[in-house]
Amino acid sequence: MIVLALDTAGVDCSACIYDSTSDRVLGEVCETIGKGHAERLMAVIDGALEQAQLSLRNVGRIAVTIGPGSFTGIRVGVAAARGFALSLGVEAVGVTTLETLALHHLLQNPDRPVAVGLDAKRGETYLQTFGMDGLPLNEAALLSLDDAKSVLSGFNGSVIGSAAPLFAGEESGSGPDHFPIASVARAGACKPEGQPKPAPLYLRGPDARPQTGFALARQDVA
Repeated sequence: MIVLALDTAGVDCSACIYDSTSDRVLGEVCETIGKGHAERLMAVIDGALEQAQLSLRNVGRIAVTIGPGSFTGIRVGVAAARGFALSLGVEAVGVTTLETLALHHLLQNPDRPVAVGLDAKRGETYLQTFGMDGLPLNEAALLSLDDAKSVLSGFNGSVIGSAAPLFAGEESGSGPDHFPIASVARAGACKPEGQPKPAPLYLRGPDARPQTGFALARQDVA
């Protein structure tokens, strides 16, 4: 099966064409842009397709990161994935940034469960733990650092992500939040058929105030 994977949940705007049968990446483009995902995403997808020498008609599934991450970036990726799925008549599946980081880590370190903590600022973290099979052991949550430390106090496994230094008492997070776009494709390809349509996983509301003065109010992707 050919999977088109999209990631716009963070600073990267990425797309990947992945063959799940051979476990090969046929084409991928990653641009670290911070903002402006909506303007660049189509060009990034076209670049990945060109590398793979395929077209959208060859795609059998769409995988997209649904968060937590950038409020605007998540909306861009989810809307694009659902639009492509509808027009191509294929399934779109959502993959969280937390599970993608966990699966990427477990490919190289399969002998221990893993906790993924992302620095959410304001003294908070996005946290979730996963077993050695990559399946979640609990729900993703936005926690205070103290609550996160309490959750992890009895956890016997690896702790990764930008919040990991915070759990050790450091003043700022500096662990990795980056993952290859191929990890999104692999995670999406592994999900069984019949998944719910991808929807944003924010865990926290947007920092920006709602825009005013427009004829039509913005609507959440659902």
